[in-house]
Amino acid sequence: MLTIDAHLDLSMNALEWNRDLTRPVSEINDRESGLTDKPDRGNAVVSLPELRKGNIGLVVATQIGRYVAPENPLPGWHSPAQAWAQTQGQLAWYQVMVEQGEMTQIRTISELNEHVALWQNGENNSSKPVGFILSLEGADSIVHLDYLEKAYESGLRALGPAHYGPGRYAHGTDASAPLNEMGKDLLRKMDELGIILDATHLCDLAFWDALEIFQGPVWASHNNCRALVDHNRQFSDEMIKALIDRGAVIGGAMDAWMLSPNWERGKSTPQERNVTLNTVLDHLDHICQVAGNANHIGIGSDLDGAFGKEQAPHDLNTIGDLIKVPDLLRQRGYSDQDVEKVMHGNWLNFLKKSWS
Repeated sequence: MLTIDAHLDLSMNALEWNRDLTRPVSEINDRESGLTDKPDRGNAVVSLPELRKGNIGLVVATQIGRYVAPENPLPGWHSPAQAWAQTQGQLAWYQVMVEQGEMTQIRTISELNEHVALWQNGENNSSKPVGFILSLEGADSIVHLDYLEKAYESGLRALGPAHYGPGRYAHGTDASAPLNEMGKDLLRKMDELGIILDATHLCDLAFWDALEIFQGPVWASHNNCRALVDHNRQFSDEMIKALIDRGAVIGGAMDAWMLSPNWERGKSTPQERNVTLNTVLDHLDHICQVAGNANHIGIGSDLDGAFGKEQAPHDLNTIGDLIKVPDLLRQRGYSDQDVEKVMHGNWLNFLKKSWS
C-alpha cells in the first residue's frame, strides 16, 4: 500500500549529519561507528532505499534553519541571512537528488496525480523516485517577505512558522507569545501564495492567532495529543477540534518522548517504556475519537529528526517497518477504507482540495 510520510528532515540528515541517504541504513550506521558528535550516531532508521522498501513513495521533506538571538541558548545561526543560506544548501541537495533520479519534486496537482499513478502501477518500487513536497520548518530563514516568494518559486508548498523556542515570526515549543506583526504579515503572504500552514510547533497563543488570521489550508505534519502525554509540544483536544473544523490532517509523530510521559532523554529507552508503533496509534486513535471518524489522521513520523532508533518505537528497525501499520490498524477494528485513509488517502485528499 502506498504510504505518505508528512514529515522527514532528509536534507538536514544529508548535510548536517553527513549521511548519504542514497545508501542502505546499515551502511550509514556502519560508517558512523565510533562517532559521538551527535547523540543518535549509528542509530539512523531513514534512507531512500528504506523508503522504497516500505512503499513510502511520497514525503513532505523539510528545510530548516533557525536564527538565534545572543541570549538564546538553542543551536542555530546568528543572522537570518546565514539561516537562509543553510536552507538554500538543503534545497541544492534535493535538486541533486532529483537530477540523479532518486527523488522528484511535487509542486502541482498534475505532478501529484502523475507521481501517485507511478507508485500505484503495480510495478516494483525499488527504482522509483521518492516524491517530495518541500516544507520549511520554522520561518526564521525568511529574511523578509520577498524571500518567501523566492522560496515559493523554488517549490516551497508548506511552512511551519515556529520550531523550538522564540522565533522571528512566531514562538514555538517551550516558548510562549502571541504572533508579532511580522508573523501576521507572513501568514497573509502565505495565504496570497497558497502555501499550506503547518500548525506543528506553534505555541498555544500563536496557534490561536494563526487560525484566526490565516484563511488557507492548514495541516499539522507531525503532532500528537496532550491528553495522552501532557506537554506544550502536543495538541490539546480543543486545538484538535479547531484543526478538524478547518479540515486539517494531523500526522502521528514517532519521537518516543512525545509518546511516553516524563521521558528522560539519554536515560529512558523505548524498550523499558514499551513505546511501540501501537503507542503512536493510540494518539491517532484519540484524534479519531475527537473527530468521530478517521478522516483527519495520517503518518508524520519525524524519524531521524535529531533522534534515531534509541528514541523511536522499539518494533521499528527502519522506516520501512511502517508497512506494519495497516495490520495494526485492522487489529484495532479499522476498516480497509479507513486504513487507506491513514496511510495515504487523507493526505492526498487534503492536497487535491488545497491545490485544486
